[in-house]
Amino acid sequence: MIRHIVLIRFQSDVSEAAIAALWDDLMTIRDKVPGTLSITAGRSQSPERIERGYMHGFVVDFADWGALAAYQAHPDHQRLGAALVDAAQGGLDGILVFDLPVAGA
Repeated sequence: MIRHIVLIRFQSDVSEAAIAALWDDLMTIRDKVPGTLSITAGRSQSPERIERGYMHGFVVDFADWGALAAYQAHPDHQRLGAALVDAAQGGLDGILVFDLPVAGA
C-alpha cells in the first residue's frame, strides 16, 4: 500500500467553508480512480502544536504505485491540485507531499 500524505498552508483569506468544499471535491475522486482505498482530510488537532502553519491536510491510501500514478494523471486530481495550489500560501511552496510505502497493509 502507498500512503499519500499532503499538508497545506492555506492563505489566510481562504475560509473553512472553502476548504471543506475542496475536501468534498477530493472525496469524489475515491470512486473514480481504481485502487484508491481510503481518503481522510481535515484540520490538525495535534496537541503538540508544531504544524508550522500546515494546519490542513489529507491522506489517500492507494493499493500500489500504479494506483497513485492513475490518481496523479486523473483530470479531477489535476483540477483539484490546481485549486489547492491557488489557495495555498505561496502556491506550490505552501504544499508538502510525502508518499510512504506501508508494508503489510
